[in-house]
Amino acid sequence: MLSSNDTRILKFLLQGFSEEPELQPLIFGFFLSMYLITVFGNLLIILAVSSDSRLHTPMYFFLCNLSLVDICFTSSTVPKMLVNIQTQSKVITYKGCIAQMYFSTFFGLLDDFLLTVMAYDRFVAICHPLHYTVIMNPRFCGLLLLMSWIIGALSTLLHSLLVLRLSFSTDVEIPQYFCEINQLAQNRCFTPSCCLAWNRASVSIMNHPGSNSDFQTESSLSETQSSHFHHMEPENLTRGSEFLLGLSEESEQQPLIFGLFLSMYLIAMVGNLLIILAVSSDSHLHTPMYFFLCNLSLVDICFTSTNIPKMLMNILTQRKVITYEDCITQMYFLLLFAVLGVFLLTVMAYD
Repeated sequence: MLSSNDTRILKFLLQGFSEEPELQPLIFGFFLSMYLITVFGNLLIILAVSSDSRLHTPMYFFLCNLSLVDICFTSSTVPKMLVNIQTQSKVITYKGCIAQMYFSTFFGLLDDFLLTVMAYDRFVAICHPLHYTVIMNPRFCGLLLLMSWIIGALSTLLHSLLVLRLSFSTDVEIPQYFCEINQLAQNRCFTPSCCLAWNRASVSIMNHPGSNSDFQTESSLSETQSSHFHHMEPENLTRGSEFLLGLSEESEQQPLIFGLFLSMYLIAMVGNLLIILAVSSDSHLHTPMYFFLCNLSLVDICFTSTNIPKMLMNILTQRKVITYEDCITQMYFLLLFAVLGVFLLTVMAYD
């Protein structure tokens, strides 16, 4: 069965918080009041900033956009939950689920990017107060905002396209009040079309010779291989697997790629180590801002060290293979340090 046929008439069931009928009015009233407070509170911030010319500064410009994004983020999930409680229906269509997942993820990422931009705005105001108005001019502020929207949209689009490759059963129960990427990935069905979609969308997988789950990475499989998928257990799909990594297979480009990424890695390492050393050795810099900056530099070192050394080693040894366990470990630490970096930037914005 083709992947497009697997998801044509899908329905998702949003389980919500509780199935107890006596709790539904309480949950409805609580979330309705929270939603109204969030919307009106952020609208008041936008109105106050727009109406007072003294607040037309970069900081309040970003704060105004942050309030707008907060309204959009809550509106992508809460109204649907309230409608489901009111109509006593848990159903959301496949298209509605994908749209809700896209917008909730998009506005969540955009919220983080805006907090990062606000952290940079405060950095310029504190460290370069005399050049603040020159650096944070209206054109540059608009460019930062535009880049936040574009990067957030493209990143979310990539996640959504990967989810569209998945196959599901007819009715899927989601133990949430909204559609979330993790829940959709966990509820996918393990069929040949699922495996083919993930191969084409992400990485090429090859199994060890003699494994019980042999499959190739070409765009089409024979009838025998396709029927072999139906008899495999779900957990056997990734057991003993290896993943192929790399940017280009052209041999003449390998030295260029190696030199480029090695130089970038060394610059990142040395630069961040110099920041840590400077902050640690100068007592005048023992302030909260530089404390968080020192930790951000450490996280940046760890983030780049999770993937670049492995890539450089693969180029040197002309080997692209990474084991399944190492791939999961690399993915874990990559996401950990990336999220930690965003959180530290948020803390610096608060500081």
